[in-house]
Amino acid sequence: MPKYYQIDEAAARRAKQANSFHDYIEGSATFSYQRMVDRAVEIADRQKARVNEEYHEKIDRILDTYARKLADNLNRSYEIDARVPSVLVAGASNFPVRAKEKQNVARDRNIQEYNEIQTFLDKIKSVGMGGIMSDDKDALKKLTEKLEKREALQSKMKAVNTYFRKNKTLEGCPDLTDDVRMELIVSTANSGAPFPGWLLSNNNANIRRLKERIAQLQKEAERAEQRAGATPEQGDGFILKENHEIGRIQFIFDEKPDADTRALLKSNGFRWAPSESAWQRMLNDNGRSAAQYVCKSLMNRSEERHG
Repeated sequence: MPKYYQIDEAAARRAKQANSFHDYIEGSATFSYQRMVDRAVEIADRQKARVNEEYHEKIDRILDTYARKLADNLNRSYEIDARVPSVLVAGASNFPVRAKEKQNVARDRNIQEYNEIQTFLDKIKSVGMGGIMSDDKDALKKLTEKLEKREALQSKMKAVNTYFRKNKTLEGCPDLTDDVRMELIVSTANSGAPFPGWLLSNNNANIRRLKERIAQLQKEAERAEQRAGATPEQGDGFILKENHEIGRIQFIFDEKPDADTRALLKSNGFRWAPSESAWQRMLNDNGRSAAQYVCKSLMNRSEERHG
């Protein structure tokens, strides 16, 4: 059962009254929102069926974020629509034109946010299906190549913006095809610059994230080299080891763990991997911390049982 967030029915009613002569159907805003969430749940369920169980929690997090942000966005749209009535409802006499202009600006921003929220559905579809995974043996190479492309794009966008500020035109700007030049002319008309500030900021944020991932992978590679051949940590009926070949930290039990132990493992991000005959999660600092917590908990249980 999906988690639905509260829809402001009173605001939806006021928005309807401000923009239509038809009566508001009670509960219709909530019904419409819940149907959108239901469709997102269908997408999430299909994706879960396609990918490994270790990705299910991430899919659920994205789904919940989508449902929450969508409710906030819809509630905001009702509040905006109720600010100034339609000219057809209010009449042209003494119509608040300036207030209507402000309303339209707010509505445009809200629509842009709505479109961004819909991209969460694409994120759900991509979980476990692509990107560069940390356990990919070529991850460092792929991430470095991706970083270089992002940095080249950032330099190009800055250069084009600088050319435009200096010349007030894109004619003669190097490395631009006619099609790209026309697209940028349209963008310039809308934002005042060929590449608006938010686009540069987003790309720069991606550059920072790529650098952080590369640094983390380099750190893990160094640690793997240092710990090569290290003896696995042993407990009562299990061993804990770092499997650097596949990038996982693993619990391997002598026999199937009981329900409490399985619940403990799952609550700390470990999932059963039949191919490895192990309970495992991604090998990183968070994984190590979770493993130590589980290990300590299991050892405490063992001491309690043996008095």
